[in-house]
Amino acid sequence: MSSPGRSRLQPFTLAGGAGALECVLELPDPERYAAPRGIALVAHPHPLFGGTMDNKVTTTLARTFAGIGYVAARMNFRGVGASAGEHDAGGGETDDMELLFNHMQAQYPGLPVALAGFSFGTLVQAQLQERLAAQGRPAERLVLTGTAAGKWPVPPVPANTIVIHGETDDTIPLINVLDWARPQDLPVIVIPGCDHFFNRKLQHIKNFVVEMWHR
Repeated sequence: MSSPGRSRLQPFTLAGGAGALECVLELPDPERYAAPRGIALVAHPHPLFGGTMDNKVTTTLARTFAGIGYVAARMNFRGVGASAGEHDAGGGETDDMELLFNHMQAQYPGLPVALAGFSFGTLVQAQLQERLAAQGRPAERLVLTGTAAGKWPVPPVPANTIVIHGETDDTIPLINVLDWARPQDLPVIVIPGCDHFFNRKLQHIKNFVVEMWHR
């Protein structure tokens, strides 16, 4: 039995479009949740700039979802860690994330699915949501941190998306995110004095998601 407040990690491998994908499942504490309440898929930052599924923002998102009763799955994108293939600029990564979506739905049928991402991962999750919506099976909700607006063509997202950005982000300037959000009438949560990597600000991600999730 796990101790209170701690989640369990289960590594697994998924067959992706370019070969095997290294994945980790984070389970909610069984002492708090008799059964999972939902599924969360978490996408990491850019593979060519050191992004992995063990990035601190990515793991914070996964742990946050596990803390509210979701099973949280994250993967190393193509060419990262033990995942096969090469970086595909978001296309193949979105295909692989859809495979993970299908896999998790098969493992946990009937549960709602949340999509969360950081930086490049926000592009992947926004593209996946656009694809799922066209298929008539959209995700329940998105959480986008350090949204890659202006750097890549991030599609519009649903009105209930939680968007969190740092005031002093110099990788993806806040103005780019505001320009992307404005035509959608989409609120953006701005963390004062926060850089792109949410250094010393990770607790704000957790707090906002927990507070806003079931509004």
